[in-house]
Amino acid sequence: MKTLTYKMIDGNSSGYLALLAILGLFVLAGATAFFYMEHNGHWVTGMSNQVVWGIPHVFAVFLIVSASGALNVASISSVFNRKIYKPLAPLSAVLALTLLLGGLTILVLDLGRPDRLIVAMTKYNFKSIFAWNMILYNGFLAIVGVYVWFMLERKMNKFSRYAGFAAFFWRLILTTGTGAIFGFLVARDAYDVAIMAPMFIIMSFAYGLAIFNIVTIAIYSWTDRQLGDVIFERLRTLLGVFIGAVFYFVTVYHLTKLYATKHHGVENFILVDGGIYTTLFWLGQVIIGLLIPAILVFHPAFAKSRKALVSASVLVIAGGLSQMYVTIIGGQAYPLEMFPGKIIESSFFDGGIKAYTPSLPELALGLGGFALSLLMIALAIKVLRLIPDNLSDAEIDPHHKA
Repeated sequence: MKTLTYKMIDGNSSGYLALLAILGLFVLAGATAFFYMEHNGHWVTGMSNQVVWGIPHVFAVFLIVSASGALNVASISSVFNRKIYKPLAPLSAVLALTLLLGGLTILVLDLGRPDRLIVAMTKYNFKSIFAWNMILYNGFLAIVGVYVWFMLERKMNKFSRYAGFAAFFWRLILTTGTGAIFGFLVARDAYDVAIMAPMFIIMSFAYGLAIFNIVTIAIYSWTDRQLGDVIFERLRTLLGVFIGAVFYFVTVYHLTKLYATKHHGVENFILVDGGIYTTLFWLGQVIIGLLIPAILVFHPAFAKSRKALVSASVLVIAGGLSQMYVTIIGGQAYPLEMFPGKIIESSFFDGGIKAYTPSLPELALGLGGFALSLLMIALAIKVLRLIPDNLSDAEIDPHHKA
């Protein structure tokens, strides 16, 4: 591989300024939604004391999970010593940081009382998986931040692989912790299964890489830089492998639930009789998020199409949000089994399916956090040398023949 030149983008074009303006408007809408909900209280949202995690949590958890997966390219470069991925490693790591910051911003602003974050930062209950995740999130920001520094500072390059190893293992622990939030909630029939931890890891690989693909192709296309077929083919193949892995784990998850008789009720709710949750599972998660992207990635007719890869990545993101909606909100909507084997009837919604309709402020907050992540990466590529000027096959492939 030849010596590559990393350059900042000029960032003076009307298209770039328009992108910043659009993303800024979404961020402003999210901030406005936060102040509206903060001033009026959460009664203005679709949430209730039965469904306490709404659409903002769907976006937040999706971004946090995707942050781990966005580090895929950097990890493959450092941990597995695949040099062909090294040119895109800095972008991969910085994108991971921005996605995590966007997700955490949504979480903090969705607390109802953001000042309570101080309590979470100073008082640790080590029996709580939520307390563990405070440590994991902060550790990820610190380790990946050092990793980026080592990659960008020439004098520290020799240590970057060690930082890459640390970031790789920490990201696995972080995503395991995020999956364990749900897997450890034994009171919810839709959760309470250990496979959620590794399933979240695989989902992070797919969702994070999908976002990385879109960002990378957009940058090289909009700045008229060359992105060769070698890199493109690697990214396409990786996404296909991760799509297949997600399909496998989702299948095993539901088969595991169906094997236990006590979970037949919640499985019937999700797979057959759950209304919007069933629709989102089959149409959003399975068809849009897995089957169609698999066709776009693996079918020979789309093998050389960059638009097909971008389309597949967009659909994977849509499917991922659908999966998070079904998992987080559908899991809360299904009634708690307070007394196993008993029928509970009262005026306090016991034993009934919980209603939830997302409100506009909730949706604005979620989209605002997503836009904040993209706004940060758009600014990062203007102020940091993250992007190789030329990734043509002749530059990165030693076996390339003109």
